[in-house]
Amino acid sequence: MIPSLKEWDQKYRDQGLVIIGNHYPEFGYEEDLNNLKAKVLEYGIEYPVAQDNHGDTWRAYDNRYWPTLYLIDKQGHIRYIHIGEGRYKETEAAIELLLAETYP
Repeated sequence: MIPSLKEWDQKYRDQGLVIIGNHYPEFGYEEDLNNLKAKVLEYGIEYPVAQDNHGDTWRAYDNRYWPTLYLIDKQGHIRYIHIGEGRYKETEAAIELLLAETYP
């Protein structure tokens, strides 16, 4: 999923897309912020990635699966959810539709 997220970030950032990664560690060493920073650099991720060591954001979205992608519209409403890998063309089409909407 990371390659698609990076592509969408580059392609749509100037149109208003904001990608925020949420890192909820599965293992103890993943809780170390320096380890997360190293992986973000290694993967060339340019969008922000939040460290969610206690799973507060994870639970706020009632998330149960990894990866899960949420598209949130300009009003702050969740409009699209995709669980797992795949459906990249469908997701990109949803991104384009949401970006095309006007903001009152």
